[in-house]
Amino acid sequence: MSFVAIIGSGALGGAVAHTLAVRDRIGEIRLIDAEERIAQGKALDIRQSSPIDRFATAVVGSGAIAAAAGAGVIVLADPASGAGEFAGEAGLTLLRQVAAVESKAPIVCAGGSQRELIARGVRELHIAEARLIGSAPAALESALRALAGLAIDSSGVPVAISVAGVPPDHAVVAWEEASLDGQPLTSHVPPHVIAGLNARLRGLWPPGTHTLGAAAARVVEAIALGSRRRFSCFVHLGNGRVGAMPVELGEDGVRRVIEPVLTRQERTRLENAVENADF
Repeated sequence: MSFVAIIGSGALGGAVAHTLAVRDRIGEIRLIDAEERIAQGKALDIRQSSPIDRFATAVVGSGAIAAAAGAGVIVLADPASGAGEFAGEAGLTLLRQVAAVESKAPIVCAGGSQRELIARGVRELHIAEARLIGSAPAALESALRALAGLAIDSSGVPVAISVAGVPPDHAVVAWEEASLDGQPLTSHVPPHVIAGLNARLRGLWPPGTHTLGAAAARVVEAIALGSRRRFSCFVHLGNGRVGAMPVELGEDGVRRVIEPVLTRQERTRLENAVENADF
C-alpha cells in the first residue's frame, strides 16, 4: 500500500506513529509538522528503536503538508508546539490544506475533541462523509473492555463492546450485544456492575494519549489493509450530525455504519444524543 501520513508530531501524533511502526504492518509513515526538526527528530527516535522492537517500517519526518500527497490514509493528531489537538478554526484551516493536497485518502481524526471538525469538514469543505472518521470512540471502547475484564477477573482482550452516541455525557453502550469469548457479557457481569460501568463513562473521557494513539493506529490499519472487525468511530450521520457508531472500514473509509443492538430505552437515548448534543 501507499504510506500513512500523520499530521502533527505532538504527543498524540508520536503515539500513533510509534504504535503503527511497532506493529510493522505499514511500509512507511510520514510524520508531518510545521516544526520540521521536531518531526524529524521524533521519526529518528522511533526508527532507532526498530532493532529492539524488531520492525522494518520506515518513519520519516517532514515540515510540508504537501508530503501527505499520495497517502493511503491521513491522520490528524496534534502539533509539536503543544497547542493541543487540531480543532476549531486552526483545525479547519489545516483540514482544508490537507484536502487540497490529497483528495482521495480517508482522514482519521485521532483526538477526542475533533467531532466538530468532522462535521465542518463535510459541511463547509464538502469532503465526502465516508472519508472523515474519528477514532476516539474506539479508545473509549477499549477502556470499557478493560474495566469489564477487571470486573470478572479477566483480561479485556476477549471482551467485545460497541459504543454509540456522543461521549462523554451522551454515550450509549450496546450491552445487549456485548460478549465475552463469543458468549453474552451480561451472563458474566451482573446488572449492578454494568450500571457502575455506565456511571464511569464520563470519567473515561477523553481517553489518554496512548489509548487514543493505539485506537487510531488500529483504525488506520483497518482502512489500509482491510479488516472484518467493527470499530466504534465518530462518523457523519447526515444533516450536520456527528456521533459514534460501530462501522466497517475499508480503503475508501467508512464502508458501512452498523446499527447496534439496543434496548428501547437505549435507542431513545441514542437518537436524542445524536440530534441534540452540542459541539
